[in-house]
Amino acid sequence: MLKAGIEINKREKIIREKFFYFLLLFLTVVVVAFVLGMVIYLIIKGSGAISWEFLSQKPRSGMREGGIFPAILGTIYLIIGTLVVSLPIGILSAVYLNEYASRNKLTRIIRFSIINMSGVPSIVYGLFGLGFFVILLKFGKSILAGSLTLAFLILPVIITTTEEALKAVPGTYRYASLALGATKWQTITKVVLPQALPGIITGSVLGIGRAAGETAPIIFTVAAFSQPNLPNSIFSQVMALPYHLYVLATQLTNTPEDMQWGTALVLLMVVSLFAIAGTAIRTRFRLRRKE
Repeated sequence: MLKAGIEINKREKIIREKFFYFLLLFLTVVVVAFVLGMVIYLIIKGSGAISWEFLSQKPRSGMREGGIFPAILGTIYLIIGTLVVSLPIGILSAVYLNEYASRNKLTRIIRFSIINMSGVPSIVYGLFGLGFFVILLKFGKSILAGSLTLAFLILPVIITTTEEALKAVPGTYRYASLALGATKWQTITKVVLPQALPGIITGSVLGIGRAAGETAPIIFTVAAFSQPNLPNSIFSQVMALPYHLYVLATQLTNTPEDMQWGTALVLLMVVSLFAIAGTAIRTRFRLRRKE
């Protein structure tokens, strides 16, 4: 009787495990199929507008003709500016929280606040950027104000993913480095950070994806309805792909539909290029770590 009961329990566990395995597999396939379907649909609808003129020319005839080059360049400037500001602050903050800060009530409050910042609507960041960077600091609507606002927007993502990557580094690496006479800072910079770099890059790629696709923050801080002239400083106002797409879809009449889909496709391509570059760097460091 006891042996029969054990066999029944084992069989039930196997059935339950297979059920959840196939359920998770099904959900994964559904999500991947949905994303691939969306990308394919976007390529089909937008590929007709993609041409050298579309990618390299300025808009004409009230943005109903010509290209979107100023918007592409403005988006790239904003992404680079956002990374320049957010990466050092985010990585150093995560290093302090994980490697130096004591485990007390204050650090718990700080971590809780960082997590909550991830859920703040992007329009709130836009209003903060307008009030603080544009008006109070008098940066005006500019690349600098937009980059700083987007940097604050993605800081929670970078801090959280960097801290998790640092936690994943085995403690024995730290102990071995300290035992060989290295200081704590040398251990962090020479041992811990190189090991955590793939995870840090992953967080950066996630941040890029969010920053590049946001419309609300840049409306208040940098985006121009029409700015065919290219920027000449960090205090210049620029066009950006997310806002340009919003303008084409909602603010203009008789806009060719393929221009809207083409702009969306170009935005996806720009984000994908940064993601591919990040993935290549991450893969390179992983391979070097295994050597």
